[in-house]
Amino acid sequence: MKRNLLISIWMTLATTVLLGILYPLVVTGLAQVLYGHRANGDLIEFRGQLVGSRLIGQPFTAPWYFHSRPSAAGPAGYDPTQSQGSNLAPTNKALLDRVSASVQTLQAENPNTPIPIDLVTTSASGLDPDISPASAEFQISRVAKERKMTEADLRAVVQRHTQQRQFGILGEPRVNVLELNLDLDEIHAMH
Repeated sequence: MKRNLLISIWMTLATTVLLGILYPLVVTGLAQVLYGHRANGDLIEFRGQLVGSRLIGQPFTAPWYFHSRPSAAGPAGYDPTQSQGSNLAPTNKALLDRVSASVQTLQAENPNTPIPIDLVTTSASGLDPDISPASAEFQISRVAKERKMTEADLRAVVQRHTQQRQFGILGEPRVNVLELNLDLDEIHAMH
């Protein structure tokens, strides 16, 4: 009995040190060496100031910016400490009201044009930094008008920021909203 108790204690200590201390240190060290920028949040600086992360969505509401997907992360949305979907059922009144309001706003912006689903629905995390190329295309006329750019010039900027499927098969084509908006501020500032 005493021998089994000592073995249990030693195994608990050994696995705690191995899996609770050494393993996380090794994995963190490897991540820092191999993927340092991404492991630290893939942060973006613009004109000497930290403005966000390539990995976490944020709201853009000004009409001269491309808008992100809606967010259910936190009460006001886009709270990285509360990453989650809304978990509302498709028949939930709050969800239906929010989507209906988004659809009305977008239809007023771009009448008679099909609205891409990712402009009215949240992602599973609530913090998706990307929109679909269709969502970017839907917003081109508004952004071009506000920035006094031609739609063709703006479409070329969007195309430069469109990322294809990883390895040609993983994920979907996407446009990082923060990077796109920062590029627009760089080449055609509104201030």
